[in-house]
Amino acid sequence: MLSAQTLFQEILDNDESYRLFCSIAASGEAQGGWENARIAALVPEGRRELAPRIVRHGADEDKHGRIFNALLKKRGLPPVEVPPETDYTMLLEQQGIGLAHSRLRGEERLTERDIITYLAHSRITEQRASEQMQLLRRYFADHPDIGRAVKMISNDEDNHLAYCHEELLALAREGHGRTIQRIMRECALAEIRVYRDVSLAVMADMGRILGWSRPKAAVLAAGIHAVYAYERLVGWRRMVTLEMPERRNALGSPAVPEHEYEYA
Repeated sequence: MLSAQTLFQEILDNDESYRLFCSIAASGEAQGGWENARIAALVPEGRRELAPRIVRHGADEDKHGRIFNALLKKRGLPPVEVPPETDYTMLLEQQGIGLAHSRLRGEERLTERDIITYLAHSRITEQRASEQMQLLRRYFADHPDIGRAVKMISNDEDNHLAYCHEELLALAREGHGRTIQRIMRECALAEIRVYRDVSLAVMADMGRILGWSRPKAAVLAAGIHAVYAYERLVGWRRMVTLEMPERRNALGSPAVPEHEYEYA
């Protein structure tokens, strides 16, 4: 029977598929760390109070990248080059979602509109990250190799999502509500397309590594398309709602170093 648990267990049990999975995850997290560090450095003077929380966000992402690389090292596996069709972060940038890397590499201060764009984009991508890590946590929280890492990263992603909600609500109260909603809707619709395309590419690579039959690969591809159809119709709306989170000021303290967790 095909299920998220059995599929991930199959990926986990094979060195090459596990290597690809961890490499993709490490690359995406490291990219997110760099982006947040640059955004923190370029925050406009009128929003400097945000900088420590953006720094904390980036530090968490960097930490996650190191953790995935440490999990590879523990198993004696070097990282693999990430196929471009599976690079979620870069594909989003190519769709014009978020802040362009060319802008972040410069030294010109960001505008308030840029900060709104950053937070709206993060609201969408952190929703996806939080849901994915909750899924892994449900099935693998007690796994001897990855359980502690999954729980720690899942908690961080929930913090990131809470932070986005709280900051965007504060901006909405200042009169930016319509702009926030418009940007979030654009981001959400683009993200679900990119997520579909990346999911299909990752599953195709995993299928080649694991020798999946054509019927099995077809069923998985159909499932990915079905998720996209649902998200395109109504599911995207969960990504654009704003609610005051239970976790208030979720990024108001320094990041916890990964060595304080026995994740590997």
